[in-house]
Amino acid sequence: MEFYFNIYISYRKFSSYYQGYSDSVALTDVNGRHLQINAKYFRPFLTLNGIQGQFKLELDSNGAYKSLNRLE
Repeated sequence: MEFYFNIYISYRKFSSYYQGYSDSVALTDVNGRHLQINAKYFRPFLTLNGIQGQFKLELDSNGAYKSLNRLE
């Protein structure tokens, strides 16, 4: 399964994930499906500007995490 979504989380907001206040990011994909994604998958994309851009989430046939990639 593939899910596409746009996201913007400021650096300050994402720091709450590092501090343990929250462990998942809730968002809506481009088809209106609500997703909750473990915040640890977004860590490689964190910059001083936060996390922003268009992403593709891939899950395997059992619904388990496969990959998360930022699209150009």
